[in-house]
Amino acid sequence: MAEALNRDNAGVELAGSRSEPIREVGGADLQTHRNEPDDRNDGKTIHTWTGPDDRDNPFNWTTFYKWVVTLTVCFISILTGLPAGSYGAGASYIAERFNVQNMPIDNTVWATTSWNMGAAFWPLVFVPMTESSGGMPGYVGAYIIFVASLFGSAFAQNFATILITRFFGGGASSVVINIVGGSIADIWRGDRARSIPMSIFGFTSVAGIALGPFMGSMIVQMNRTDPWRWIFYIQIIFNSGKEIYAVSELDKPSTINLIKISFWRPVKMLLTEPVVSVFTVWVSFAWGILLLFFSSVVQTFESAYGFNILSTRLVQLAIRVGALIATVINPIQDRLFLQSARRNSERPGKPIAEARLYFAIPGSLLFTAGLFWYGWTCRQSVHWIVPTIAITAVGIGIYSIYLGVVNYLTDAYEKFAASALLAASLGRNSFGAFLPLASQPLFNDLGFGWAGSLLGFIGLALSVAPVVLLFKGPAIRARSPSMREAGYDDDAEEEEQMRRTNSYGHKHHGPTERRKISLRRQSLPVW
Repeated sequence: MAEALNRDNAGVELAGSRSEPIREVGGADLQTHRNEPDDRNDGKTIHTWTGPDDRDNPFNWTTFYKWVVTLTVCFISILTGLPAGSYGAGASYIAERFNVQNMPIDNTVWATTSWNMGAAFWPLVFVPMTESSGGMPGYVGAYIIFVASLFGSAFAQNFATILITRFFGGGASSVVINIVGGSIADIWRGDRARSIPMSIFGFTSVAGIALGPFMGSMIVQMNRTDPWRWIFYIQIIFNSGKEIYAVSELDKPSTINLIKISFWRPVKMLLTEPVVSVFTVWVSFAWGILLLFFSSVVQTFESAYGFNILSTRLVQLAIRVGALIATVINPIQDRLFLQSARRNSERPGKPIAEARLYFAIPGSLLFTAGLFWYGWTCRQSVHWIVPTIAITAVGIGIYSIYLGVVNYLTDAYEKFAASALLAASLGRNSFGAFLPLASQPLFNDLGFGWAGSLLGFIGLALSVAPVVLLFKGPAIRARSPSMREAGYDDDAEEEEQMRRTNSYGHKHHGPTERRKISLRRQSLPVW
């Protein structure tokens, strides 16, 4: 399966000599064309798929096989997300073992901060390297580091070791998840076909982190001897198998240039593109709340209802339930998005980018309401199921915001989608690294009600952003140099296709397929 997952390489492999025999590339039976040297091909032989129906092209795989691959890589995102949340279940045992002081703040949360800082910055450096080495080395290398970090945490003899290994684990986890997003984009052609797979990927990205606290609490309940170490032992066991699948490219541009583009462009867009800046703050706050709940739910439910650690972790599963509900509803959003193509006067026949926000707007309001609801109902006089339902509402909102931001930035920035998403990922993970540190003083000093209200008011203010874009999106995009430059000119693409057909004597990819290839070359990250 790993070989079959080799990336569609935009149909290009260059042979150094026209007299050399042509070998098979990536297992595909390729057709050979030989041209005389000229200014356009410089005497190089071009190898491509045998035609649009080539069975080795990932776009032409059977639907069943595509789903096997999709579910496999989505499962990877769950496995690599679990350590982010499972650590919290053993935090109190770690504090006791290594004499970590938790006043005035809970200093064990620094391990969560370390994880998220690695997740924020590693993709900027290491994801571009997969463009020259292919996806398989990226999967294998990052996964080796990921598993090694679990070993380091499991056998740590001091808290500093845990902080360091968590930084490496978070970074490797984020790199793997970024490559998973590209794997899905490589095999599903078009917005309609890709909608459900991407929706499932969005769910697994949230579900893996949300499932971590429950899994960790089950482990510490069952293992009384060094329970916190068993959180890492168990994950070492089920992560050490060889279930790794990859996507690779034969086209290998300069690694230095890729790093420059991949690092500088996201930072530049984050600082100069208002849409990217505002959406990054929006999704960062939502993601920070997801991580904040890992500690705040324990704090509030232990105080108000006397729940033990396992019970509080069960309550945290409400976030996953919310994400599941949103996943089930999401196909309606996809249908509304596709139907918006009828109303697109700017680019007839193409869905409107702002239509990606239809569910994100009510989802953001539900997210805000859930924060108020959670804060003011988490008290002994109110049944525990009421704030638990509020957490479910927050989970629905987090998923809606997350998927809305990912899809909108992808459609609005097209060729530069990877850079826009990397910018959002940088802000999201950086924010998620530090917001959990505020949990203990926030809820202790303000009380549950006003702490929830403060977070709710911030969420309400940020909910204005998608509403403004829904009504003013076309005008904003028209004034954005990056958005104008990022768009695809289908007519120009067709002319280029005809020129290449006449030049090389064989069919090249059409504009739609080349658009997908261009996105894949940027290692499109979906978190």
